[in-house]
Amino acid sequence: QVQLVESGGGLVQAGGSLRLSCAASGRSFSSYTMGWFRQAPGKEREFVAAISWNGGRLFYADSVKGRFTISRDNAKNTVYLQMNSLKPEDTAVYYCGVKDYSGNYYNAAEYVYWGQGTQVTVSS
Repeated sequence: QVQLVESGGGLVQAGGSLRLSCAASGRSFSSYTMGWFRQAPGKEREFVAAISWNGGRLFYADSVKGRFTISRDNAKNTVYLQMNSLKPEDTAVYYCGVKDYSGNYYNAAEYVYWGQGTQVTVSS
C-alpha cells in the first residue's frame, strides 16, 4: 500500500523557518518527479515546488522562489521542503505528491499519489 506522510508543520512567527518532510512507503518513487502543493482555506490547491527524479531539475512558484528549497533523498524515499523567511500568506495545509510520468509539474491533476497534509501557520 502506497503511503505518503508529511511532517514538520507547525506555528511559526513571520520571518521564521520550517522544514517539511514527506516520507513515502509501499514502493520506491526514486524515478518520479515529486512536488509540494499548498491549500489555504477557501482556495484551490496551488503549486509550491517540484523536484525531478534525480534532483537535477528544481521548479518553484514565483511566490516562494528564493525563500523555499526543495530536495530529496532517494535512499530514504523522502522529499523535503525547507521554508525560510516565512510570511503570513504562506499559511496553508502543505501536501506532497508523486507526479505521473507525463504532464506538467505545476498541475495538481498530474499527481497520482498524495499525502494527508501538514498544517503550516505563520503569525504576523
